Formats: sequence, structure tokens, C-alpha cells
Amino acid sequence: MTFCLGMKVEEGLIGIADTRVTTGAECITARKISIHQHGRHSMFLMTSGLRSVRDKAVTYFDEAISESDQTFDKLFKAVNVFAAQIRRVALEDKDTLAQAGLIFNLHALVGGQLENDREHKLYLIYPQGNWVEVSEGTPYCIIGETGYGKPLLDRVLRYGSSIDLAIKVGFLAFDATRTSSTSVEYPIDVVLYRHDTFDIIEHRFEKEDLAEISSWWQSRIYDAVEKLPSTWIDHLLESLPQDTRESSNNTSDTSS
Repeated sequence: MTFCLGMKVEEGLIGIADTRVTTGAECITARKISIHQHGRHSMFLMTSGLRSVRDKAVTYFDEAISESDQTFDKLFKAVNVFAAQIRRVALEDKDTLAQAGLIFNLHALVGGQLENDREHKLYLIYPQGNWVEVSEGTPYCIIGETGYGKPLLDRVLRYGSSIDLAIKVGFLAFDATRTSSTSVEYPIDVVLYRHDTFDIIEHRFEKEDLAEISSWWQSRIYDAVEKLPSTWIDHLLESLPQDTRESSNNTSDTSS
């Protein structure tokens, strides 16, 4: 499994991806983000799914871009080309994979801005090659391990959020996923794109780079839960038999 998060806010785009790849009993570190940039054409691609399918589709995509005379002036046109490569790989490998008990699986996020795009865009591509555009209403999309980071993003992230806030909440979504899933791990790759700049920047963070932030957040969560108003619980505790309450208190005293 993997964790790839794409966020679209008014100021620009943010992509965060872990680098753990699990093959049988082995874990390796590998990039899950590729950047395609020249002139006024800037886009990044993140993938989740079978590594062999991913590598083949991306290789075909690179070839299609480099050898084609067609100029992709809008991002959706590049998305269509990558979707075509997914279908191509499916035709070549889907049956063989099925015979080995493997399901053809590749989800992708493509973000960026090309010359004739009025704004930066973010797209989710499915294994069948169809796609949807990530909208302002829900300005993010996760592929891979989707459940652990989603609640925080739903509570905090808005289209009008600053890039700074989006990076923070994006990291916390990754941190929640890494804490609960053994298939997601450091290092993480972060890409940033600011609207109309046609320039994507990228940085890799190791575990030790963000250990202090992770610890800070963990302590704040614990403190917040401790301080959570408990008057609504009092009537439940009062209804417990006396010996049960004493046992509960003793257990609490011992654990603390």
C-alpha cells in the first residue's frame, strides 16, 4: 500500500507521497512522484498500485510525451495520454497478472498547470483509465491508504486555505497514516506548485527531519483529550455500581 496526497488550494498545489514499496516480505524505498516540466508546462504525477504496472505506464507516458509532435497546452490532454497508457498496460498485462492471482491496480494523481490552463488543476485517474477533476468542494484526494488521514483533512482543509496550512495538515495526514499502517513510511517527497509560476519545487524529508513536529502533535493530541469537557460523561459514571467505580479509579491511578 502507499500514501499519496494531492491538495488543491487557491494559491496552488501540494503533493505528498511516502516512499515505501512492499514486495512480498521485502520493503524498499522508491519514488512515487515524477515531475514533467519544461517551459510553461509544469505537472507532477503520483501513483498507487502494482509497482510493475506503475513503472510500465510511466515509461510509456514519458515516451509518448518525448516522441509526440503534439503540444499539450492543457493538463487534461496530458491526463488523457497517461490514461491511454494505463489502458495499454492493462491490455498487455491484465490477464497474465490475473493468472498469477494479482489484480490490475493503478490509481494516479496528476497536478499542475499547462500553458493554456486558466488555473492549476488536479486530476484523479482510475485503473480503467477514466478520470475526475478534484474540485474546490473537496480540495484534496488520497490514493493508497485513504482512511487514516481523511478525517483531519475534512475538518481543516479548505480551498481558501493557505499553502502553509495545507502543507501542515498534509503532513499530519501522512503522520496519522504512518502511525496506523506498516505499509506507509518515511522518507516523504513533497512537491509544491504556486499558481501561474510554471515552476514545481520538490523536497525530500527524512524521519529525523520531522520527528520534533510529530512529537509536538502527539503531545498536543494527548493534552487536548485530557482537557476535553467531561460533564456529559458524569451521569454515566454515577450510574456505575460503587465497586465498579472504585475499580475503575484504581486502574486509572495504577496506569498513571
